[in-house]
Amino acid sequence: QVQLVESGGGLVQAGGSLRLSCAASGSILGINAMGWYRQAPGKQRELVATITSGGNTNYADSVKGRFTISRDNAKNTVYLQMNSLKPEDTAVYYCNADALTKGLRRTTSWGQGTQVTVSS
Repeated sequence: QVQLVESGGGLVQAGGSLRLSCAASGSILGINAMGWYRQAPGKQRELVATITSGGNTNYADSVKGRFTISRDNAKNTVYLQMNSLKPEDTAVYYCNADALTKGLRRTTSWGQGTQVTVSS
């Protein structure tokens, strides 16, 4: 009932920047938290950053000071600005949203993932 579509991944050299976007659509009454997670090969999915509808943010220690999460509530879109990228940031990045549907059902949705590759 809620679909998430990510964009903005790609290949970048170490020290470079990328901006990820994730747009939510569907039968949405409201979205509470939105966030980004990532999964590197052979590793578990981990939290990167989250943001509430009120703008409160939370970051993994490994990305603090380099990544910035933001959102446009009117567009149901969340962004992840990634600066000073490192090879260890290489992973598939997934968007996540905690939404309330028009049917008053709370759902947690995931995007399909977008690959971010940082070369050294």
